[in-house]
Amino acid sequence: MHQGSSMHIVCPHCMTSYAIKLASLGANGRAVRCSRCKETWIAHAEDAIEEASVPAMAAASQTDDQSDLAEQWNSYATDDRATDAPVVDSPSIASDWPEEEAKETEDGWSAAAREAEAEVAGVQHQSWFRGLFRRRGARVSRPAATAAPRKSYFGLPTACAAMGALVLALVIWRGDMVRLLPQTAAFYKLVGLEVNLRGLAFKDVKLSSETVDGKQVLVIEGVIVGEGKKPLDIPRLRFAVRDAQGAEIYAWNTVLEQTVLRPGERAFFRSRLASPPPEGRNIDVRFFNRRDIAGGSV
Repeated sequence: MHQGSSMHIVCPHCMTSYAIKLASLGANGRAVRCSRCKETWIAHAEDAIEEASVPAMAAASQTDDQSDLAEQWNSYATDDRATDAPVVDSPSIASDWPEEEAKETEDGWSAAAREAEAEVAGVQHQSWFRGLFRRRGARVSRPAATAAPRKSYFGLPTACAAMGALVLALVIWRGDMVRLLPQTAAFYKLVGLEVNLRGLAFKDVKLSSETVDGKQVLVIEGVIVGEGKKPLDIPRLRFAVRDAQGAEIYAWNTVLEQTVLRPGERAFFRSRLASPPPEGRNIDVRFFNRRDIAGGSV
């Protein structure tokens, strides 16, 4: 080969040819990079070929670029020098190129390995964080939204009015309440309210005494008032004499001539007891009931 002649080197990866001077390759070859496929290889002087021996495919692909090959080569040589590439004319540096190439290759592989490892670590890191957030999201439960308290439209005056109306109704319709719930009779008695289930009431009951045939006669008289909403039958009247301890010592019954009492109507009654017991202190007047029948009173 002619050291001063213009020869061509061919990229072993894409078969692109470049015109160079053999002297630039040196005795041990030179690392070059293809401007087309960006691959790097070691070009030796014995690998250079003359222009006539350039493969047809490479020659055809470079028909438009043959005039600029020298300039491209020079530009890549400049780039190699900028990146601390060895100078071709320096024998000592050229002799170390294989080690540099191996180092560059190793550095390239190391960089690629680091990038791959960083990507994997990034994915693992990201997945770990996602899993962490998923676990946190699964564990942490959001507090239930508390509904705002609604504004009450019933104030203290309204509550007092409602309570007063309820108490008034319990007083007015206490008879109906006791019929519906008999156990409430004890409550009304406790608060001092009389419950009249019959709809009949005694009014103006008076006691007086007379002397008939030299004997003292006790006279009991009064009025029965109809307080119901419909005509009511007047039952028999029950008179009882009680001693100082409240025990009943004598009793008798009487029947009125008027047997029906309309609402608001009055019926007068009068009864006499000859020779009343001397230990008697009080007389009760009431209507005859079932307990009197059970006790044998007629």
